[in-house]
Amino acid sequence: MLRTRSEVSPITRDDDVLRRSLADAHIPSLMCALVHVTGDVSILRGPIRPVHSFFGDAQGGITEAQQAEVRARAFEVLRAFRYGGHRLPAPPDAERVHEMVNFVIGTEVGPDYAAFLESELAMDESDPYACPGLAELPAELRANFRVVIVGAGMSGLLAAIRLKDAGIPFVILERHANVGGTWYQNSYPGCRVDSPNHTYSYSFRPNDWPQFYSQQEVLRGYFDRAADDYGLREHIRFDTSVLAARFDEARGTWSVETEHASGRRETFEANAVMSAVGQLNRPKWPDIPGQDRFRGIAFHSTEWEHEHDLTGKRVLVIGTGASAFQFAPEVAKVAAKVTIFQRTPPWIAGTPDYHADVPEGMHWLLNHVPYYGKWYRFAMFWRMAEGILGAVQRDAAWPDQRLSISANNEEVRKLFIASLEELCGEDKELLAKITPTYPPGGKRILFDNGNWVRCLRRDNVELVTDRIREINETGVRTERGVQHDADVLVYGTGFHASRFLMPMKITGRGGLDLHQHWAGDARAYLGITVPAFPNLFLLYGPNTNIVVNGSIVFFSECEVRYVLGLIKLQLERGAAALDCKREVHDAYNRLIDAGNLEMAWGAADVPTWYKNDKGRVTQNWPFGLVEYWNRTRVPDPADYTFLPVKR
Repeated sequence: MLRTRSEVSPITRDDDVLRRSLADAHIPSLMCALVHVTGDVSILRGPIRPVHSFFGDAQGGITEAQQAEVRARAFEVLRAFRYGGHRLPAPPDAERVHEMVNFVIGTEVGPDYAAFLESELAMDESDPYACPGLAELPAELRANFRVVIVGAGMSGLLAAIRLKDAGIPFVILERHANVGGTWYQNSYPGCRVDSPNHTYSYSFRPNDWPQFYSQQEVLRGYFDRAADDYGLREHIRFDTSVLAARFDEARGTWSVETEHASGRRETFEANAVMSAVGQLNRPKWPDIPGQDRFRGIAFHSTEWEHEHDLTGKRVLVIGTGASAFQFAPEVAKVAAKVTIFQRTPPWIAGTPDYHADVPEGMHWLLNHVPYYGKWYRFAMFWRMAEGILGAVQRDAAWPDQRLSISANNEEVRKLFIASLEELCGEDKELLAKITPTYPPGGKRILFDNGNWVRCLRRDNVELVTDRIREINETGVRTERGVQHDADVLVYGTGFHASRFLMPMKITGRGGLDLHQHWAGDARAYLGITVPAFPNLFLLYGPNTNIVVNGSIVFFSECEVRYVLGLIKLQLERGAAALDCKREVHDAYNRLIDAGNLEMAWGAADVPTWYKNDKGRVTQNWPFGLVEYWNRTRVPDPADYTFLPVKR
C-alpha cells in the first residue's frame, strides 16, 4: 500500500543555520511541529493563535512579536532535539490531533469536516485515498481484470500507480511522446501552476518545490520522475491516439482502437476504460473572419512554436485568459511591440508569492523538522480548501446582482478593485479597461503578483478593448476600423473544455454513441460514470472542475479511489461490468445544476468556458470539498446495475 512520507533528515547544521531557517517558517505549522517534538500541546493553548482568512496574511494574523516569540522557543526546542539524539515522544492521540487541526486552520470545524481533514492530514501514516480490501482479493481475480487508461497526465499516472499497487493489469495509451499531460503539451513562456504547489502533488508523493507556484518544466519533471519511480513507462504506449472504444455486450468488455503516429493501428481489449484525457487539451480557435489570410506567423498558445524568435517582433495576442496572463508579460520583455486584444477582463486576486522562490530556510524546515512539512501542506490545503467559496455564492435577497451577488461577494469585489487601483496608480484609463463589470467568480479568477498590470503599463504594450472585425493579411482590424499590423499572431483563446472525450468515438450498450447521447451537454454521475456505458470511468469528467477551492489533484485522488472501489465491487460479485442507474445519474445532475445556478459562474451573465454552448455549466463543482470526498469514499452498490457474465 502507498503511504504518505514524513521522513526528515537529522538536524546537523550549526545554530546560525537553524536561526536563519526559522526566519522563513510558517508559524502555525511550526507550532504544531513543536508539539510532535516535545509532546507538549500547551504551546497551542496560549494567546498566539492563527485566524483563518483567505485574503489575510499567510501567518494567520500572528503578529511579528508573536512570531519572534515562537521562533525563539523553536530554536531552543530544536537545539535540544538535536543534542538529544533526535528522539520523538509518543505521537499525539486522536483528541490532540483534532485540537491541532482546529488550531492550524484557525477555526473550529464540526465532526464530519474534522474526519475529512484528519484523513487528509494522514497523521497515522495511513493512505487516505486507498481502496481498502482491493489488494486482498484473490490474485488471480485481480490479474484477470484488465484496464485501459487513456492519457498519461496527472490523473492517468495516478490511476496507473493505484492499479499497479492493487495488482490490476493496465496499459496507458498516450498521444504525446512523453508523460505529463497538460504540463507536456503547454510549454509557452511563463507557463506555471496556479494552485499552491505544496497542494498540487500526490498525497503519497510530497515534493520540495523550488517555488510556491512552480513553472511548467518543474511540474513536468515531477510527473516524469513519478513515471520512472513507479515503473510505469513499460506500461505506456506513447505516440498512440485512441480513435474509438466500443462496449461488447456479449462479453462485457471494451475494444479500444488506436493509431500510432507511424500510422500503425492496434486494438486493445479491456474490462474497463479509464479516460484521463482532461478538459483542457484541445485548443479552441476563435470564430473570426479572415484567420487564414494572415501572412505572418500564427499559432495557438497551447501549441507554442518555439522555433520562432520573437525578439524585436510586433506580436498580436488575442485573449486575456489564464494562458495570456502568463505568456504575454514574457513576450513583452523581448518583442518590439505587443498588442493584446481583450474581450472580457478577468478578476485578479493579488498573490504576492506567485513568482517567488521558496526561501532556503523553508526548504531546510521541510527537510529537517519532524512533521513540519506535513502540517505545512495541510495548512495550505485548508487555506485553499474552501477558498472564497462562501463569497461566490448567490444571496437571493441581494438587491442588485449585476456587479456582485451577495454582501461577501461585494467585499471581495472591493478588495480586488482596491488592488487594481493600487497597481494602476494614476492610469485611470487602464483601470477602467481592466475592471470587470460582473461579479467576482463569474469567470475564472486569476492569481497574480502585479506582473500583469506591470506588463500592460510597459511602453511597448497596448491593451485593445475594441471588438475584432477581421483578421487580414497584415494583422487585425477592429470594429472601429483601426488596423493593427504585426509579424506574429498568438491565439490565447483557451480550449474546447466542454467537448469531453473528443475526438474519440465511444459506443456503449445498444450501439449508443456517447457524443450523440450527450448532444453537446456532457453529464456524468459524480463526473465519473454514464448510464449505458458500463465500466467507462471518467477522470476530470463533467462538473469536477474546482474554481476557487483546492487543487485538482485532490479531486483526481477521490475519483481514482472511487473507481477502484467500483472495480472491487465488481470482482467481489463476479460481475462482467457495472452500469450507473439512469435515475441515480439524473437526480445527481439536477442537484449539480441547481447548485451551480447559486454560484457566481452560474448566476452571472458573462461569457466563460465554464458553460457549454447551451449555457449550462458543465465544468464546475458547486459545493465544498468535503461533500465530494464523502460521496466518493465508498461506492454505493445500489447506484449501479451489475451485468452478469454470459456463459
